[in-house]
Amino acid sequence: MPERISSDGGWNPYLAGALSGLLAILSVGLTGKFFGASTTFVRTAGLIESIFAPARVAQMKLFQLEIPMIDWQWMFVVGIFLGALLSAVSDGSFRWQAVPDMWAARFGPAKGPRAAAAFFGGIIAIFGARLAGGCPSGHGLTGVMQLSLSGFVALICFFLGGLVIARLLYGPRRAS
Repeated sequence: MPERISSDGGWNPYLAGALSGLLAILSVGLTGKFFGASTTFVRTAGLIESIFAPARVAQMKLFQLEIPMIDWQWMFVVGIFLGALLSAVSDGSFRWQAVPDMWAARFGPAKGPRAAAAFFGGIIAIFGARLAGGCPSGHGLTGVMQLSLSGFVALICFFLGGLVIARLLYGPRRAS
C-alpha cells in the first residue's frame, strides 16, 4: 500500500487520485450526480440575496432552476476547503500568507494588487464556469471518468490555458 505522505512532504498522488475517484463513484452512487463546484457559488449568492430580498430571488428564472439551498454539492465545496486545510496542517505546509512568494518575486509584496488580481480572476473564472454550464471539475474530471470526448477536450484546454496564463504572468521557468 502506498504511503499517505510522499517523500517531499505532500500527499501521495496515487492515493489522492484513488480517493478522488472513489469520491466521484460515491457521488454518483449516492446522489445520482457528478461532482462540481460552480453551481454552489450561484446558490450561495441566492441564499445571501434571499436574506435581503426573498421576493426578488423567488421571481428570478435562474433561482427557479437552481434553487438556493444548502445541499450535497454545497457541503462538497465546504469539504474541499476543510480537506485542503486539514491536508496542509497535517503535512506541515500550512501558513498564513497574503502574498505568495512567487507573486511577490514577480510583482512585489503589496497586498492590494494581489487581492485585486485574485478578486477579478475569481470573477472571470466563475463567469466562464457559468457560461460553460459548469466548472473544470464538472466538465474535465467527470467527463473523463465517463470517457467523454468533450471531457478530454475540456481538460486539455483547461491545462493548456493554465500553462499559457502562468507563463504570461510569471515568465519562463528558470533552473534552480
